[in-house]
Amino acid sequence: MAKSILITGGAGFIGHQVVNEIITSSDWNIYLIDRLSYAGDLNRVNEVIEESNNESRKRIQFIYHDLKAPLSKHVLKQIESVNIVLHIGASSHVNRSIQDPAVFVQDNIVGTFNILEASKKLENLELFYYFSTDEVFGPSDNEFKFKEWDRYNSKNPYSATKAGGEELTIAYNNTYSIPSLISHCCNVYGIRQNSEKFIPNTIKKILNREKVIVHTDMNDEPGSRYYIYNNDLSKSVIYLINNYQTIKNIAYTEQKKSPPKINISGESHISNLEIVQLIGSFLNKEFNYILENNDPQRPGHDIKYGLDLSLIKKIGGHYDTEFQVGLKKTVDWFTNNQHWLN
Repeated sequence: MAKSILITGGAGFIGHQVVNEIITSSDWNIYLIDRLSYAGDLNRVNEVIEESNNESRKRIQFIYHDLKAPLSKHVLKQIESVNIVLHIGASSHVNRSIQDPAVFVQDNIVGTFNILEASKKLENLELFYYFSTDEVFGPSDNEFKFKEWDRYNSKNPYSATKAGGEELTIAYNNTYSIPSLISHCCNVYGIRQNSEKFIPNTIKKILNREKVIVHTDMNDEPGSRYYIYNNDLSKSVIYLINNYQTIKNIAYTEQKKSPPKINISGESHISNLEIVQLIGSFLNKEFNYILENNDPQRPGHDIKYGLDLSLIKKIGGHYDTEFQVGLKKTVDWFTNNQHWLN
């Protein structure tokens, strides 16, 4: 009998690509929970279905629900057969978290609590997977990279609420024996990303001949990130789910803690200014940019992050498209699908 997976935030940028990976690599049934905020768009899922096989539509069931509220008996009845809960749904924009932190506490902490409470009631649950971020560790430098259980050092409300969700997942694993997995991820890019994010926003601004803002440190050194292509990330996520028991054993041997935590990242470390220059060259357009080292809208801006990848490389599941290749595909796609930049 085919497994069933519940994906929160399934109409989001990361969630919809995981749906695509499941459709193409398994026979799983998929339940999507999403409140369809500005970041959630069912057109993502619809395009994935149309590009693969319309028959896959029969395997997908959408549930409209805002996780700030507990799951009702009706919703719990719909998902009672679920084996895997993949909790991706979250508010994730740093600027928005600084402007309105209460929303992020509700979405990322209360929302995680409510989906954990629902998971306690799933008799067939095999795994609760909490999708977290490298931002919980705070800034790094070019040399140092954080291991999975290093201390938190949240620099903004977004990262703090994601760390809070991690701790809730750990507590429910230890208190209620919910089989759990936590992963940290670097910056993700790819097609159908919301246009508020740096790469599609830069594409949009260059196409519209607007100035691009590049954040820097106090010495005007541009911020930099590790990036992973969304297709690669979705492959890693499904690999980790399929190999959870092996990962659990290896991770416990190395980490001596439960549940297992895994870092996921690409190995392309690139500055924001280099990205702007690459996008300009791919579009074959001139562009203007300004260096901003004291953005009043983003006092919690971290210049660099870094994750240690030794564990995921040891257990398998590390995928990494060369950055310029993935970025070129992304720029070409947005150029041909500019309605996604609105």
